[in-house]
Amino acid sequence: MLAAVKGQNIIQKYFTNYNWDQMISTFLSTLFSLAVVSLLFFVIHTVGKKIIKKSFHTARKNTADLALGRINTIYTLSMNIFHYAVLFFYFYAVLSILGVPVSTLLASAGIVSVALGLGAQGLVSDIVTGFFILLEQQFVVGDDVKIGTIEGTVSAIGLRNTQITGYDGTLHFIPNRSITIVSNMSRNDMRVLVDIRLDSNKDLEKMKQIVASVNQELTPKLSDLTKQPQILGTVDLGSGDLVLRVIAYAKNGAQYAISRQLRDSYLDALKDHGFDIPTSPLSLTK
Repeated sequence: MLAAVKGQNIIQKYFTNYNWDQMISTFLSTLFSLAVVSLLFFVIHTVGKKIIKKSFHTARKNTADLALGRINTIYTLSMNIFHYAVLFFYFYAVLSILGVPVSTLLASAGIVSVALGLGAQGLVSDIVTGFFILLEQQFVVGDDVKIGTIEGTVSAIGLRNTQITGYDGTLHFIPNRSITIVSNMSRNDMRVLVDIRLDSNKDLEKMKQIVASVNQELTPKLSDLTKQPQILGTVDLGSGDLVLRVIAYAKNGAQYAISRQLRDSYLDALKDHGFDIPTSPLSLTK
């Protein structure tokens, strides 16, 4: 009983003698400092991003397509670097206000070792790989690429990852260290292949003449063509599936539209001349 009373008196004496005014003052001062620092870094972050955006908006004017891709790449990288730099200094300031010895923690070999063990090695690998991607100009923002099993358009290149927008609209985040083989489909002219099934009841040479006349008429209207369509002749796709193959080359991104235009024009012209183009493979066994 006496022990309980004695303990209660000690606690009461502690709270009575505690400097509550100083504690409240310190708490409010710290809270005010945190609010000021947060507001300051928010302004720096917002204004800095606007300055970077405006600067690159000016640089984008009157540039070639490849130069524009490089500018967009540097823009996304600059935004990433600025974002992480602001976050780093913000957290440094917050921890300093809270009285955490940040410098001591950063200089501690044990903390550094733990950080490396928890994934800093992967982060360093991402940054180094991203640097070489930019240095070697493997791809830039706006390029159509295939990385592993992912195909799409490069939408952003960051310090840690590369963002690929798939042709179905899916946004893929790929760690830079995972990028080993890149197939860039935006650096060269793209091949256009058009296969037309044969009408076994019609003359092949007549079919070639019709296709050639379509090429002669349609080619001047296709500004994205880089090489004229050429008739390669008949090709066996297997199992008796014979087609007349036409090949052309177009600017990157235009190959699918040109392929559709050529195919539609061929089929319309052949139909007008009485050709019956089968929709199923041509069987030589019948």
